[in-house]
Order: sequence, then structure tokens, then C-alpha cells
Amino acid sequence: MRPLPVANPPNPWLAASVDWLGEPPAALPRVYADATREILSRNDSPDIPFTWSVNPYRGCGHACAYCYARPTHEYLGFGAGTDFETQIVAKLRAPELLRQAFERESWKGELVAFSGATDAWQPLEAGLRLTRRCLEVCLEYLNPVAVITKAPLVERDADLLGSLAEAGAATVSMSLPFLDPARARALEPWAASPERRLRTVERLSRSGIPVRVNVAPVIPGLNDEEIPRILEAARDAGAVGAGWLLLRLPGSVKAVFEERLRAALPERAERVLHRIRETRAGRLYDARFQVRGRGEGHYAEAIAALFEGAARKMGLRGRESTPPAPSPFRRPGSQLPLFP
Repeated sequence: MRPLPVANPPNPWLAASVDWLGEPPAALPRVYADATREILSRNDSPDIPFTWSVNPYRGCGHACAYCYARPTHEYLGFGAGTDFETQIVAKLRAPELLRQAFERESWKGELVAFSGATDAWQPLEAGLRLTRRCLEVCLEYLNPVAVITKAPLVERDADLLGSLAEAGAATVSMSLPFLDPARARALEPWAASPERRLRTVERLSRSGIPVRVNVAPVIPGLNDEEIPRILEAARDAGAVGAGWLLLRLPGSVKAVFEERLRAALPERAERVLHRIRETRAGRLYDARFQVRGRGEGHYAEAIAALFEGAARKMGLRGRESTPPAPSPFRRPGSQLPLFP
């Protein structure tokens, strides 16, 4: 943690402090309260494996250049670039709204993903604890959850996730697109290092929580060559499964990604952009379902074959094709039936 200037020393009366995993960002985010009335987002995309998701935050302090959620900030009147990582919106009533959703008669205990857009364990969560309080609600109702994150802060909630996992109601997917720390820092400037994320995989696995690794996004010409080593490191850390997604650059993300790629990795930029176009029929993005996450053409097929071969060699399972077990969901205090 970089020492704070003497002109503004740490406040000794604060109950919590933040220890940055590396250099802190150049500017701390400005936080806004979101007055949303619903916390469950419904997804009907055929190439996403969950229907419901919870996103306690809009915008993300990890500042990943490739984040496909950047254009959602434009709906709030912000920009998809630096605004996305410095103007963060927090849904302060998220736990209360989730409880209300679970109490509705129409809710049948379906899987809830944390998060479908921005990381629910980004730095701001260390203080606000909205995600943890939502998980407490999920544990109270034994509602199944699927975690998607790249933040070691998720270790804080291993107690809740472990209890849910005992009921077969929790999995964690750690996003790990790089092993090379320099490339990771170039495009994920304020996210934890690959080494630190692998330590999180190991710690959660030891807690009895099923952990998968997502090589996401695969950036053609940049990190596809790392896939076998990433999967080997994931297996050694205790991961039981793995998946991958091709880089997605919808809307304004194309401009943000290209600008930051050229600034951070100028010697690789042209090669990467050329390879991306090889997987997108000459374009930087194709929004079609079933194609947007895998691409098409010989180079995309080579990436898929490389991943499948390495995952099979490491014994890492892909996305489960069997129907999920019956949900253990139940409302607290509800009367159990006398006869099955």
C-alpha cells in the first residue's frame, strides 16, 4: 500500500481501512446512490447460462479496458470510458429488494448470478458490503447462487458461500484471462494480479466451494497463447472446471479498448486488432447470439480446439449439460410438508 501524504494522514477513528492489492488508482471513485425498485435482472439471451442476476453496483473500479458492460453507463448519462471506473452507482437497498423478491409467491428458488455485468466484489464493496448482505439473504432462503468475479475480496464471504455449497447451492467462477502480470496490468489496471486470483481459487477450494476458472475474455493475438498455462495453474490451485469467452466489443467499448491497447501495448496493437477481425468476419464485433462469445473462422476454431484440448488434459469440466438438482430454496419459517 502506497504511504498516504502527511497532509492527509489516516483517520484513527475509522473502523475499517483499505489495503490495495498493488498501486492504488490515480483517483478514488465518486459514488452515487441508485434508487432502483428491483434488484433481480432477467436475462433471456440463449448463450448465457443463467436467467437471473444481481448487480449491486453499476460501473467498476477494476477499469478493465475490455469490459462489455461499459455502454450500460451511458444509460445513466455517464461516459463508457473513465466515467465507468470513477463514477460508481451503488444500489443501497439491494439486500432489502432481494428479500422482497424471494418472498413473492412467483419466486421458485431459481439460480441467481453475482454478477452479470459489473463485479460485485469490486473495491467499493469492502466498505459498503452490499454483496455480502445479499449473500446473507440467499443463505437465509437457501437460494442457489453462481459467483462470477476477479476479486480476492470474495474470500471474505467464504463462510456464506461455504454454507451454501454444503447445500449444493453455490459455485464460484474466477475470471483469469492472463497469467502474464504485465499484460494483466496493462488491460486490467486496478484488478488483482493473476497470482493473487489463483491464491483465491486455492483458498475457496479448500473451503469446500466448487471453483471454476473463466479464461475471459480470450483476446486473439494476445492471451490465446496463454490458455494451456492458465488451465494448468487453475488445476493446480484446485479448480474443478473451466470455460472461455471470446473478447466482446459492443458499442463504445471498441473505441475504449483500442485506445488503451495502443497506449499500453503499442507493439502488439496492430496484430491484436488484425486477429480480432479474423474471428469476426473482418469486423471488431458481431452481436449475433451463439457467435458473439465464440467468434467464427479458422482462427476462432483454433482457439476453441486449443482450449478444449488443454481443458481435457487438465481434467477440467466444461459447462454442465445435465439439468440442475432441485433447488433447496425455502422461505424461513415455512411449514414443511408431512408427506413428500
